[in-house]
Amino acid sequence: MNEQGPQGPPHSRLWLILAVVVVLALIVQGIVSRRTAHAELERDADHYSVQTVEVITPTRMKATQDLILAGDIRAFSDAPIFARTNGYLRRWTVDIGEHVKKGQLLAEIDAPEINDQLRQARADEQTARANYLLAKTTADRWVQMQKNNSVSRQETDEKNGDMLAKQAALNAAQANVSRLSQLVSFQKIYAPFDGIVTARNTDVGQLIDAGSASAARELFHLQDATTLRVFVDVPQAYARLVHVGLPAELLLNEQAERKFEGVTVRTAGAVDPVARTMRVEVDVKNPGGELLAGAYAQVRFKLTSPNPGLMLPGNALLFRPDGVRAATVDANSRVKLLPVVLGTDYGTRVSIVSGLEGNERVILNPPDSIIDGAAVRIGKPAKQEGKAS
Repeated sequence: MNEQGPQGPPHSRLWLILAVVVVLALIVQGIVSRRTAHAELERDADHYSVQTVEVITPTRMKATQDLILAGDIRAFSDAPIFARTNGYLRRWTVDIGEHVKKGQLLAEIDAPEINDQLRQARADEQTARANYLLAKTTADRWVQMQKNNSVSRQETDEKNGDMLAKQAALNAAQANVSRLSQLVSFQKIYAPFDGIVTARNTDVGQLIDAGSASAARELFHLQDATTLRVFVDVPQAYARLVHVGLPAELLLNEQAERKFEGVTVRTAGAVDPVARTMRVEVDVKNPGGELLAGAYAQVRFKLTSPNPGLMLPGNALLFRPDGVRAATVDANSRVKLLPVVLGTDYGTRVSIVSGLEGNERVILNPPDSIIDGAAVRIGKPAKQEGKAS
């Protein structure tokens, strides 16, 4: 008779083995899941430790661009008319808005005291002439008598000196007559050139003071607006591109549908040290009088640049204490801060004078904490702005 040891039933051992296997499987699964989670955490940390940036490329300006500036319209000839003699206004012949020709009578001044002074001066001239003729006759007679030794040389020299003095007095009297004749002629005021009367500041009976001092009253104001001078202050950045002969267009807000052609005729040739602008004169033909002197207008120049510059939006620049920088991304996805020189500010965009070649990938909205050599990741492309006009 065989004897069996104290072994349990077979199904009990099976359950024990299964339990051990389950426990071991759970332990292995926990270890694997922890390692997987840790690896994913490391990958996420590595991913988010590299900053994602948006990049753009600099846009190149057009070779031909429009420059629109404010212009000051003035008449080609503009003159205030003052009186050259004192008196009372007798009459005026033209009023505001009338067209006049050169040499046309504008007004007359009544100055009887000047007429009396002229008559007195002419009488003095006649007296001086009579004295001179008498002195000359006497001097000639004394010269003949001195040849015959009838009179002394001393007496002859005295007669000649008296004649020269009388001649000088005659010259002075003639000059006084000429001066007063001019004053009398100034009683009539004539137009100095063809034009239009833009102001009349006098009336019959008013006292007229001669001269153009602050106390004197401007009688008339005359303008010749058949050709207009338009003065424009060109910024320093464009001063070298504006030259004599450059065409220009005059634009008025009240006549937006019309464009008036002009041409650059003069430039100051220097930049104002205060405003940093150059004064430019554009002449515009105005035979029909559509344009009014003194009005505000805009002047458009079409500038051609042999080497068009680059442009960047203002939010792609870093303003550092050591200068302006553009944060770019190199081929190794590393940040490279490039120094740039700025040109004209167009509001949302700025022209770049130097520092960029045009093929760089420039970071848009770079953080102030960004440093040279930092690793970055390029995200979706940023929306490019249109080319500058």
